[in-house]
Amino acid sequence: MKWRLTGRFLASVVLIVIMVTVMNLLLVLGLYLFQGALYGPFFVGKAGSAEAVTRGFQQHLLVSGNQMTITEEGKSELIQHNAWVQVLDENGEQIYTYRVPNGLKEKYTPLEIIQMYKYIEVNPDTTVFIGEKKVSDRAYSYFIGFANPSIHKKVVSYDSREINRFIEVGSMLVLVVDGLVALFIGYLFSKRLTKPMLSLIEGIKRLANKDYHVSYEQKGIYKDVFTNVNRLADELKASEKERMKLDQMKEEWIGNISHDIKTPLASIQGYAEMLKDHDYDFSREEMREYAAIIERKALYLKEVIEDLNLSTRLKNKEWVIRKTPGNLVTLLRNVVIDTWNDTRHSDENIEFVYTEEIMMLEMDETLMKRAISNLIYNSIVHNEEDVRIKVSLEKKQRILITIEDNGKGIKQEELVRIFDRYYRGTNTGQSHKGSGLGMAIAHNIVVAHGGEIKVNSRVGQGTRIEIML
Repeated sequence: MKWRLTGRFLASVVLIVIMVTVMNLLLVLGLYLFQGALYGPFFVGKAGSAEAVTRGFQQHLLVSGNQMTITEEGKSELIQHNAWVQVLDENGEQIYTYRVPNGLKEKYTPLEIIQMYKYIEVNPDTTVFIGEKKVSDRAYSYFIGFANPSIHKKVVSYDSREINRFIEVGSMLVLVVDGLVALFIGYLFSKRLTKPMLSLIEGIKRLANKDYHVSYEQKGIYKDVFTNVNRLADELKASEKERMKLDQMKEEWIGNISHDIKTPLASIQGYAEMLKDHDYDFSREEMREYAAIIERKALYLKEVIEDLNLSTRLKNKEWVIRKTPGNLVTLLRNVVIDTWNDTRHSDENIEFVYTEEIMMLEMDETLMKRAISNLIYNSIVHNEEDVRIKVSLEKKQRILITIEDNGKGIKQEELVRIFDRYYRGTNTGQSHKGSGLGMAIAHNIVVAHGGEIKVNSRVGQGTRIEIML
């Protein structure tokens, strides 16, 4: 686009220069014609013209005593130009003629010689020029008449003050016309340049006011700008749609998580009030049971808060990934064992298989444990109690971690959003469904380690999660 704008600008400048030059030439020609009408033409005869022939004809005049003749070349030149010659002596008397027409005077006074040169024509088709031939101390005059209607002669007389004034007026006129031409062409170019720019500015204002229904026809010197504005409008429209969907999801998540938090808080508050009340006399076993419930609910609240903190820090890249060499086999085995050690999941059917005893990887073990735990926990809470979960680990060109279950599966419309923050599926099987951030946290951890994670699932046939590192 830059070169297109530059080209248009240079073209306009060249056009202005050409038009101004043409206008100047027309003005000069007009001034010349006007001056010619007043004072006669500017130009004198060039070589080969009638005036030049007259000035140079003296070389063809030959004087012998009192006799005057012309050379053969002179005669040929006169014939070639369809001209005649009349030679006069110092007293204005005719002493020689060649091809003269009838009716010419044979003696001229000085005034008649001047009148003959300036005004009097022999006939309408003949123009007379005068020359001089000096021999010793004598001077001869000669007339040469050109019988050619295309040849004209005018004697000019003028006042230099009038000429100067005419030049001043003409110069002012040229400047005014040049300025008007430049302004006109500049106006046309600027109008063509600014009209789409004004439209673009209006479109940008609409985008700034969150009106994303902006579309331009992609043509002209601003074609690339129109294309980018259209693309920006589409992207902003898509972003706004996504933001609205995310806001709605966030609001639903806040409502759900608020309800889920209120439930354990109500339990904690209720049992705490009971233990504090002097009207109740609890046995040691009952107190331990109530304390265990309070602890379990508190741990749940702690997990929610930690999920919120970790998700935010991972999303904003505030969490420093501290990678150290570690054995993935040991890490996954410990995650499965920790899941069994949780009294809530001690009876879960979890199988762990691997192809090699040692598979080393540069990783942040704390975060990697968290990711795998979240994925296993997700398979547990979203399926029935008898679900079978298989955790496998194999090494080919890359390390592949697979977490597979034979549970309910996930609907396709939910599958595409499973790693979104605040998203919780509809197949949750427990009353406390978690923070809704577990899958998003797992995804961010895997990506932070340079890996990939994808989910394949069909309703009624289970879910398979693959992590490639």
